[in-house]
Amino acid sequence: MVFALFTDILIVFTIALVVGLIFNRMKVPPLVAFILTGIIVGPYGFSLIHGEEQVNSLAEIGIILLLFTIGLEFSFKDLWKIRLIAIVGGALQVGLSFAFFCGLALLYGWPAGEAVLMGFLLSLSSTAIVLKILHERGEIDSPHGSIALGILIFQDLAAIPMIMAIPFLASTSLFSVAPLLTGDALVQLIIQDLVIVFILFAGAKWLIPRFLYEIAKTKNQEMFLLFIIIICFGVAWLVSFTGVSLAIGALLAGLLISGSEYSHQAVSIVLPFRDIFTSFFFISVGMLLDIQFVAANLGGIIFLILAVISVKAILATAAPLALGYPLRIAALTGLALAQVGEFSFIIAQSGLTVGILPVDTYQTFLAVALVTMATAPFMLGFGHPITARLCRLPALSVIAQGTCGIDDGKHHPERRDHLVIIGYGMTGRNLTRAARNGKIEYAIVELNPDLVTEARLEGQPVIFGDATSEGVLNHAGIHSARIAVIAINDPIAIRKITAQIRRLNEAITIIVRTRYVSETEALYLAGADEVIAEEFETSVEIFTRVLNKYFIPRDQIDTFINEVRAGGYQMLRSRSVPLANIPELIRNIPNITITAFTVERGSPLAGKMLGDFNLRKRHNILILAIQRGEETITGIGGETRLEAGDVAIVYGTPSYIALGAGLFKGENER
Repeated sequence: MVFALFTDILIVFTIALVVGLIFNRMKVPPLVAFILTGIIVGPYGFSLIHGEEQVNSLAEIGIILLLFTIGLEFSFKDLWKIRLIAIVGGALQVGLSFAFFCGLALLYGWPAGEAVLMGFLLSLSSTAIVLKILHERGEIDSPHGSIALGILIFQDLAAIPMIMAIPFLASTSLFSVAPLLTGDALVQLIIQDLVIVFILFAGAKWLIPRFLYEIAKTKNQEMFLLFIIIICFGVAWLVSFTGVSLAIGALLAGLLISGSEYSHQAVSIVLPFRDIFTSFFFISVGMLLDIQFVAANLGGIIFLILAVISVKAILATAAPLALGYPLRIAALTGLALAQVGEFSFIIAQSGLTVGILPVDTYQTFLAVALVTMATAPFMLGFGHPITARLCRLPALSVIAQGTCGIDDGKHHPERRDHLVIIGYGMTGRNLTRAARNGKIEYAIVELNPDLVTEARLEGQPVIFGDATSEGVLNHAGIHSARIAVIAINDPIAIRKITAQIRRLNEAITIIVRTRYVSETEALYLAGADEVIAEEFETSVEIFTRVLNKYFIPRDQIDTFINEVRAGGYQMLRSRSVPLANIPELIRNIPNITITAFTVERGSPLAGKMLGDFNLRKRHNILILAIQRGEETITGIGGETRLEAGDVAIVYGTPSYIALGAGLFKGENER
């Protein structure tokens, strides 16, 4: 039996690797590759494995570890920072999607429990897929990336009560007024729940932190891992007595540790195990997909795929629109969330197990979910061209204008020779402060409603709108501006804005801040005059400080910096960096030491002038400066007198400094 299971695992991983490599070239998420692997090896495919029960057991462990790590990584502080987007935007998206799909199922005559479950399934999107794609495209910090992240966090939280509600959906009619439990049974359940809550509270407050501290002191990774696994499975086992699933118990276990200082270490240890076991879950999902059923109902399934993608995209667009974001940003967010999520598979499988979801409906859901997840990278890839067309449609002009508002709430005289700042983040704030101090007239363009409100309260001349829109730029006076600074985090929008500004004003100076140096060439081609790449400006600052520590003359450092910037950072990107302007002194610099000595009373140097000792010739050391009380003496010459208590800054090789140390010590110390 063990050998058979070993053989099955080997077959599964080999096929998953091959399929994953092929899908990686096609930019298809790995989760889809795992599901397809399950289809290939499962009973409806080539029936390559026979230990389906063992695979399902491994899949269950994967779900437990998945929810455990979600609990570990969850932070109420982080949620509070994006509370408007996450709570309000997420509630709108989930609520609208649930209401639509559940209501549609009820209209078609589905049983209430099945309709509610379908609302659950289709209201969630894939956190793993969306965040991975946004990260690869460099859009994780863009406006639509931030909104999508907030909504996904809310969805993950909403999935918890959805999973917990499944046993209740199966045990009663939604529209029945009959109680689920008798009075005695209800009292017993409440007492049992209170006892478990008390145990969990006591453990989180006193026991777990103490044990974690004691185990962390041993610096033994194996013991730490073992204790983390015990907490995960132990809490899941304990909570299961209340009727809650093991997976939800594991989530609670993660939340117990999430507030401690050891949560990050716990995540890093559990993560590899989670990824391995979670892959078994998606493989087990694929094993349940009946290819013959899909082929027999292909037309209807294709229609449902298109309908689900379209409806989810439209409803997810409505949430950011309701929060006041521009149509382009809202539509990009909607396209990013237009797929079924990984939690939906957990809910669907639970619904199938308890009998809410019929087999045919489950098969249809699997096919629809698989394709929507596979299309996610392409939806985001075509997102910008699609949204550009949407914003130009006459039918949507009212929506576009209403959400890309170009009214800053104040009357301004016509601006001329001013500065246009696009983006009111850290860079934008500092730039407005500098412009105000320099008495430079400026206008700010920002599309985040919260930042716009904050800027208006500060008395800033801010315009709410999307700078990719010509109307917004015109309202900012781009035709008569001298300089435009683009300081936003959306790489594709940056290029569009740069080209738009250059088209509207050929004489303007455009300065762009970008994250990566790989984007500089495209921005110069789009019309930028200066491109500042955070990636390499950080490296410039680092090597400047390093060279300063090695006492390279400042003028030579400045020359090197100018050459790096003038060459478009090519010097730093090249493997062999030209060092013609760095003196040969750097080769011997490790043999030079700067240290400090206190001139003690009774020492040979106390009360003497430096010219009397000629330290450089006789002892091969040099005094660079003297600290005397609050005074720092830097003009050192032969007539400089050392006093007892002075602190001398001494320069020389380690051996000569060691030999000369006695000159600074008192008679008793030598």
